[in-house]
Amino acid sequence: MIEDIRPATSADVAEVKAATDAAYHPYIARIGVVPVPMEADHAADVAAGRVFVTQDPVRGVIVLHTQDDHLFLESVAVHPKARGKGLGRALLAFAERRARELGLPEIRLYTNAAMTENQALYPRYGYELTERRVDGPYDRLHYRKRLPS
Repeated sequence: MIEDIRPATSADVAEVKAATDAAYHPYIARIGVVPVPMEADHAADVAAGRVFVTQDPVRGVIVLHTQDDHLFLESVAVHPKARGKGLGRALLAFAERRARELGLPEIRLYTNAAMTENQALYPRYGYELTERRVDGPYDRLHYRKRLPS
């Protein structure tokens, strides 16, 4: 399934937004604000080569930013219609493969503390909690995963 993940194109922008919005919409009431990925400039991220997708129509989206010493996983979204099919797992595996291809030793990400499902999910995939920080209205848990050399 990881082989089916490809760079998003400008033709995918509407579906990237739709999948992202559908995945994050349930959290609005829980966290009290619109999650950052819903307000992202998807067209700019796609044009910059930061967005990767799986399936047609797009059902899985991952947004990755290359930093000097790590790969930052800005967002991973699976459309509710595609949950339970391994897309999230495949997207996380893709991020690891991408970091290795770029010669980066770790992946970093954060999630809202109110997204409690993620607090169980990320450690299952080898991510360790590094800090909790409040950024404006967002109470964020920061994680990292060190990749073996």
